[in-house]
Amino acid sequence: MPPQTCLLIGAPVDSGKRRGGCLMGPAAYRTAGLAEALRGLGHAVRDLGDAAPAAPRPADAPDHVHALSETIAWTEALIPAARDAMADGLPIFLGGDHSLSLGTVAGVAAHAAATGRPLFLLWLDAHSDFHTPRTSNSGHLHGTPVGYVTGRSGFDGFPPLAAPVPEENVCLFGIRSVDAPEREALEDRNFTIHDMRAIDETGIARPLRAFLDRVAAANGLLHVSLDVDFLDPSIAPAVGTTVPGGATFREAHLVMEMLHDSGLMTSLDLVELNPFLDERGRTASLMVDLVASALGRRVFDRPTKSYA
Repeated sequence: MPPQTCLLIGAPVDSGKRRGGCLMGPAAYRTAGLAEALRGLGHAVRDLGDAAPAAPRPADAPDHVHALSETIAWTEALIPAARDAMADGLPIFLGGDHSLSLGTVAGVAAHAAATGRPLFLLWLDAHSDFHTPRTSNSGHLHGTPVGYVTGRSGFDGFPPLAAPVPEENVCLFGIRSVDAPEREALEDRNFTIHDMRAIDETGIARPLRAFLDRVAAANGLLHVSLDVDFLDPSIAPAVGTTVPGGATFREAHLVMEMLHDSGLMTSLDLVELNPFLDERGRTASLMVDLVASALGRRVFDRPTKSYA
């Protein structure tokens, strides 16, 4: 991948669930040295600051749905922010909970449609996030972005999609926590799904390479949405949705290195970092390291201490 212009866009979205703290994520990434790491790899970096939500409007939803109006307002703001940023470089959206992807993916998809190229979505997450506001038992809208951006019904009040992402262009990678209604809904769909059981059996490289080959063959744009809970909580504790059995340090870096080698990634979400739950910034630092791997750093490039 040649040097990029990386656009950092803070999205301090904290409306997608009841446990607060993700609004501090953008500041944590900046403090952990994301811009400096990218510049050190030869990329140009422009920090566009933090996005702000549109004015919330009343929205009709079941009583248990949390902060629907606020999440719609964020979606309305992030769609044009993402769409417009795509023309200027490689946008990196600093979250914020995963409901921010309702807007970022929809905006990137609108740009892809306008340029006549298909959008592919690599969803690195413990969860499939295929609910709608009406099917979610928890009422947490950070579990709904994949449903929205692929055109699932039940998103009354959200902006109409300019270009739904085709299901066959979506790869759910590393999932390991799917409730029964969501599992049933996924069974009749055309997603590519590699859960952790499959990854344990085949390794992480083969299924990812197959998906990336499809993106390349279609001359597609690739949006990557990286949730902290894709990682095992033993290495990334700063997330409110910890699920044991996630990607290891080396598996996660391999995914990022393969993305760099492919040269296909055109936009990136970093979501669900809750600095309030972190341990001396270790999760934020790991996420910065992973972004650096996706943009050219190799783990073996780093000097290691000799004990000889």
